[in-house]
Amino acid sequence: MMNLVHLRVLATVARHGSVTEAAKELHYSQSSVSHHLARLEAATGAKLVQRAGRGIRLTPEGRLLAIRATEIVGRVEAATNELAAQVGLRAGRVRLAANASVLSTIVPEAVNALARAHPGLELVLIDQHPVEALQMLRQGEIDLALIFQHAHAPLEQEEGFRLVHLREDAVHLVSRRPGDTMAAHRHSPWIGGCYRCQEELVSACRREGFTPRIASLSDDIVVVQALVAAGVGVTTLPGLALRAHRRADVHTTELTGFRRQLYAATYGDPPDPPAISAVLTALTEAAA
Repeated sequence: MMNLVHLRVLATVARHGSVTEAAKELHYSQSSVSHHLARLEAATGAKLVQRAGRGIRLTPEGRLLAIRATEIVGRVEAATNELAAQVGLRAGRVRLAANASVLSTIVPEAVNALARAHPGLELVLIDQHPVEALQMLRQGEIDLALIFQHAHAPLEQEEGFRLVHLREDAVHLVSRRPGDTMAAHRHSPWIGGCYRCQEELVSACRREGFTPRIASLSDDIVVVQALVAAGVGVTTLPGLALRAHRRADVHTTELTGFRRQLYAATYGDPPDPPAISAVLTALTEAAA
């Protein structure tokens, strides 16, 4: 018979692709991890892992069960947190994923408010992009995801997600000249970021009648601004990113009619557990 410990071990091995790294996270010995995997194979009657050089890899059956194991473990942890929170927020844990610009601006303000109002509530923070954060939310690995959408490139969402609008966030051209325009850089090299940020950049440029030549890539707002300051290229950044970090030797110009929408996403049927509701309230107030 499968048990939760065996499933947790398989999910951790799948996430790391390594027995050694899984053992470190779980605080088990490597032999203990191997033992749990062997017990799980015996319980399922299926070969779940196989040797690959000095490491291991999951079989197709192992990958299938690992996906379900991740969801099951996540749901059990969520239920445990909900039950603890139901006692009255004297305890409880909320796992939240958001991208760097939000984690460095809105979230710290919400954390301070929560520490004052609910000192027993633990908030676990994860730096993650919207698409991956929604996947983690669906699989039960987190309880809340802070995501952004743009009207020209909305996120595809499965049924079950519920969104709370937090605020708008203006997008800015970042260059070395004050009062710059997008059109003035139709022949300039551009600096792209993550996949969705790059979609946003391309959409903004095409609105001005050209397709940008993306010559450099970085997802770090410190690196991006350093590259702009050095003359490597120009880029776009949201207002929250510039609030988190702003170099004095770059100039920004807000793009009119081009804004991100920031949402907090939960998954499943309402109402939200008290702990998650408390975090949502704190985030809404911080965003405002």
